Amino acid sequence: QVQLVESGGGLVQAGGSLRLSCAAPGRTFSSYTMAWFRPAPGKERGFVAAINWSGGSTAYADSVKGRFTISRDNAKNTVYLQMNSVKPEDKGVYYCAAAPRTYGITSNRGSYDYWGQGTQVTVSS
Repeated sequence: QVQLVESGGGLVQAGGSLRLSCAAPGRTFSSYTMAWFRPAPGKERGFVAAINWSGGSTAYADSVKGRFTISRDNAKNTVYLQMNSVKPEDKGVYYCAAAPRTYGITSNRGSYDYWGQGTQVTVSS
C-alpha cells in the first residue's frame, strides 16, 4: 500500500508559478513511476506529466509541455510538479499517482494503482 499526500495547491495569478508536492512515506518510493493528473474535457482525470523511478525519463501532456516540470527526490520520497506560466485552463484538482516502475512511463490512468486525495489549483486572470 502506498499513501500519497499532495500539497502546494492554492491561488495563482495567470502567468505566475506554483509548485506542487506529493509525499509518499515509505521505503518503496523508488519502486514506482509517479505522475500527475488533473480534470480534462471529458475526463475526470487527464494526464499531465509522469516521471520514471530514477527521474531520468519524463513525459508531458502537450498542453503543459514547456511550462510544467516534473521531478522527484527519492531520498525525500517526494515528487514535484513545477508549474510556470500558468493559464486559466490549468485550474482544477491535481492528483498524484503511482504505478509499478515496471510499467515505465505511462499516461494511462488505469496503470496507476495509488492516488492521493488531490490538491486544488485556482487560477485568477
